[in-house]
Amino acid sequence: MIIPLYIIDAFTATRFKGNPAAVCPLEEWLPEEVMQNIAAENNLAETAFIVPEGDSWNLRWFTPTMEIELCGHATMASAFMLALEFPEKKAFHFHTLSGELVVTRSGELYTLDFPVRPLLTVQLQQLIAACLGVDVIEVTRAGKTLIAELEDEETVRALKPDFANISTLDCSGLIITARGEACDFVSRFFAPRLGINEDPVTGSAHCGLIPYWQRRLEKSVMVARQLSERGGELQCELKGERVLIGGSAVLYMHGTIFLT
Repeated sequence: MIIPLYIIDAFTATRFKGNPAAVCPLEEWLPEEVMQNIAAENNLAETAFIVPEGDSWNLRWFTPTMEIELCGHATMASAFMLALEFPEKKAFHFHTLSGELVVTRSGELYTLDFPVRPLLTVQLQQLIAACLGVDVIEVTRAGKTLIAELEDEETVRALKPDFANISTLDCSGLIITARGEACDFVSRFFAPRLGINEDPVTGSAHCGLIPYWQRRLEKSVMVARQLSERGGELQCELKGERVLIGGSAVLYMHGTIFLT
C-alpha cells in the first residue's frame, strides 16, 4: 500500500518556521494501530489523516503517542494540502471528534472556525508558580488545558520549562501567556502528557486564549504570537461561541509512505 505524505509548516509564510504537520490523505481509514505507528514514525506534534465524504472530509489527528480531539495547525495543513488539489475551493469542511470544523481560504490566509473553550478561573497560582519557578498572575482552566498568565512577554520567552514537573499537573497541556509588546498577546504551550514537550504553534490553545484576552483587553480582533523556537503568528477573532484563527502555511515536503 502506498500513502501520500505531505509535511506543511502552518501559521507561517516562511519555511522552517511555524508548526510542521504531516497530512496523509486516504481513501478509507487505516487500522488505528497503523495510523498511530505512522504518527510515531513521523515524530511531529501531529499527523492528520483525512478521508473524503461527499464534498467534505473526515479528519483525525494523532500525536506520536495518542489520538487527540482537536488540533489547529494540522487542520490548517489539511486545508492547505486540499487546496493544492482543489485550487478553486474557498472553504473546506471537516468532520472531527470536535464536531464540524471549517477552514476558509482568502489568498494566502487560511482561517479556522473553531469552538470556544469555556473558561473557569482556578486558585492554582502557587502550584503553577512552584512548577514554573516564576510568579503567576492568574490561572484559568480552558477545557482540559490550563492557562497561566505571567508578568510580561520576556518572562514567557525566557522561561525554561521543567517538563517532568509540568507532566504532574492535572491538565492535558499548560499554556503560559502574557500581554505582547508588538502584538496583543503571546504564549507558549507545553504538553508532555501528550508526547509533545513544547508545541511550536498551537491553534487549539487559542480556543481558550482568545476569549481570555478578549476579556482582559476588551477587544475581539487581536494578533497573537507563539514564542517557541520556531515561532508563529495568528490572526484572532472572537465571534460569539466561536473563534476565528488565521494564518499562512507553506509546503515543505511531498513524499510517499510504503506499507506492506
